[in-house]
Amino acid sequence: MSPDRVVQEAPWLLWLLEAMQRGQEGLLRLWHALGWTPVVDGQPAWPWAQRLAGEHLLLDVGQARALAGGLVAAALVVVLLLLAWLGGRRRRLRWGLLVSAGLVAVLAPWPSAQVLWVPASPRSFHHNPVPFSDTAIAAGAAHYQRLCVACHGTTGNGQGPLAARQAVWPPSFTGPLLWRRADGDLLHAVRQGLTTAGGQPSMPGFAEQLTVAQSWELLHFLRAQAAGQLLQLSGSWAMPVALPDMALRCPGQPWQRVRDLQRQRVRLVGLEDVQGLLPDPRMLTLWLPPEGRAVAATLPAAVDCVVTSGPEARQALRWLTGSAALQQTQLLADRSGWLRARNDRGADSWSEGDLVCRLADAGAAVPSNTAEDSLTRLLRSMDSQPVVYVKGGSLHGGAGRRGAPRDQAAS
Repeated sequence: MSPDRVVQEAPWLLWLLEAMQRGQEGLLRLWHALGWTPVVDGQPAWPWAQRLAGEHLLLDVGQARALAGGLVAAALVVVLLLLAWLGGRRRRLRWGLLVSAGLVAVLAPWPSAQVLWVPASPRSFHHNPVPFSDTAIAAGAAHYQRLCVACHGTTGNGQGPLAARQAVWPPSFTGPLLWRRADGDLLHAVRQGLTTAGGQPSMPGFAEQLTVAQSWELLHFLRAQAAGQLLQLSGSWAMPVALPDMALRCPGQPWQRVRDLQRQRVRLVGLEDVQGLLPDPRMLTLWLPPEGRAVAATLPAAVDCVVTSGPEARQALRWLTGSAALQQTQLLADRSGWLRARNDRGADSWSEGDLVCRLADAGAAVPSNTAEDSLTRLLRSMDSQPVVYVKGGSLHGGAGRRGAPRDQAAS
């Protein structure tokens, strides 16, 4: 069952996985506060060899139901034991409660340990502190070209010239792999390398060649590249990605970067000529002018801001869209900062087919209304299908963090 279908049919799972993630992170903070675990790469290290695998439960709702039932049974056991203790001298009642607690504990459903627990690394609960920005993606691209392209290939498909010489074939990044792994586990692989089940090195670690910040930049690039490849291969962003943070000039407004545009729909246009665009109060319009194009102090009427980090922004968006040309491109981001729609026709006309980050099984998200224009229907579809983002078992609905995509998601 796909993650988005699980979200639809078992919405309670969101709360369970969120509780699992927050519980483990809270335990890690407590352990660190007590001085029982060190700092690794700038963040507290997970001190145990295993962790709860919320992401597995997302893919197996039957096991998730077993865990939920087991937790309810455990709570009931605690209540019965408390009542037995409070029973005082009423011996028969106390023994009845104790027997009932034992039966509940024995008969309680629990998921398979192989599903619930997975191997962990000291970095398993690390979060990427580097903003998802055009400069980070551009820097990550340089790291990838220097250290990774020979094995993983120019498009991340695992078909590099040295791929066949490795102990195991390098994985392809053109699927959901990068979204189904926690940030910290990916960082651990980059810095410490990987081994086969038999202990043979399958990927070298790059802790000597990359700083911690550079390692995080590399991971940002890998997701941007994978998002573009997924878009080109499938026609959709099967895994969601945020609009990168970029430097802006917004006359008359205090905004200086994309991250300042809180809770706003955003239209990013890479058109050469924006004079024909119509102002639209439903969204903010950002213009990425062509390379070398001088922009006047007074912007066209339809443009709210101009992107000033030109080369890095263009390169980042080329990776995200998988397209070398941006002169006909318009992108739409929702109020939470997730990229949702793309129009490469270079026109002001939109269709609901331009919504390329949506529920996998969704048909028309909103009733068709002939009185509405196509862009209005598209915006309503975006609003009615908020992104549900999963990180290591932790789900975030509609209010996902701008510019901080994590590991696994359904949109």
